Amino acid sequence: MNSFSETINERVERIRFLKDEKSEFIQDYKPFIASTVEKCVGRYVTYGQDDELSIGLIAFEEAINHYDVSKGNFLSFAQNVIKRRIIDYYRKEKKHQGVTYINDYYPDEEDGDNVYDYLVTAEQIQGQYFEQEVNDLRRMEIMQLKQELEKFDLDFSDIAKSSPKHKGTKKAYLDIVKFIIENKEVADKIKQKKYIPVAEIQMATNLPRKTIERARNYVIAAVVILTGDYYSLREYIDWGV
Repeated sequence: MNSFSETINERVERIRFLKDEKSEFIQDYKPFIASTVEKCVGRYVTYGQDDELSIGLIAFEEAINHYDVSKGNFLSFAQNVIKRRIIDYYRKEKKHQGVTYINDYYPDEEDGDNVYDYLVTAEQIQGQYFEQEVNDLRRMEIMQLKQELEKFDLDFSDIAKSSPKHKGTKKAYLDIVKFIIENKEVADKIKQKKYIPVAEIQMATNLPRKTIERARNYVIAAVVILTGDYYSLREYIDWGV
């Protein structure tokens, strides 16, 4: 990324014509691609073994190439592109015609050689199922986040109460989050041992101990989201910048 606060949507627009950075972005989001494919096909899939994942990777790059930031969230758009390409694959492979969860997308259509012989463009995909996909993705991530925060004896009200209100406090909390994210060992320690290494953070950031302790709940939530599979929620963190 160019900056810590760059959103996913902004990153996609920036890297579209940058081959190396686009490849890195695709690698970063391979878990997201796999998760989307698995939801579509209804089973576990593995890179290097399942054709559906190869299709998902190609579809994800297609989504990057055709994304229009003015029309919504990239990840929701990418999900729809991937799903449509998987549908296209199954419709063209007659051996998969009996897979009912694919047909659910197009009820009451007759099977046949030409049932899906047109190319669904990325622009057409982007306008379909958008709100539902965003809501479903966000709802799933919120439920997962709730369960993970419970391991720290936290709930959403704790996070809301600890959210910084003043500009100076926001910057201090952001400095703490940046330090943790940029130091994997520290992030892993927090997730494994369920505590904030105050002394270590204080030494690195020169922030008062009390500030770090007050930031605990907010920082934990931010670290959990930024280091986990919370692709939709990442854009809703208030960085204060």
